[in-house]
Amino acid sequence: MTDTSRRTVLAVGGLAAATTVTACSAYGREEAPSEAAGATVARTADVAVGSGVIVGDLVVTQPRPGEFVALSTTCPHAGCRVSTVSDGAITCPCHGSRFDLDGAVLRGPAREPLRSRPVTVRGDAIVTE
Repeated sequence: MTDTSRRTVLAVGGLAAATTVTACSAYGREEAPSEAAGATVARTADVAVGSGVIVGDLVVTQPRPGEFVALSTTCPHAGCRVSTVSDGAITCPCHGSRFDLDGAVLRGPAREPLRSRPVTVRGDAIVTE
């Protein structure tokens, strides 16, 4: 193989690898809103104090009595979906990141918090704003 063709093969291979990594990366991805404004995402009775429930693309938590928080299920580390809420924490199954019930990072590799979505309580309904 000549030097020119070897360089061409290496350049094309490097470009293909870079394209694959970029395409698979979560960085720079915008999340589409999961629920329209005014949508009921949970009932207050379904979300215990110090816990939360996963509803579609949201984790709805009650970190303190009467305070409800809606967070994205998309982990900011690699774009995986968080899968459990237990022992006062939200866990991502892909790399073990843990978040508190307000979405703040408790343990990495994630460095950014879960994105929040404003909600309000109307009667017993937790509603997106």
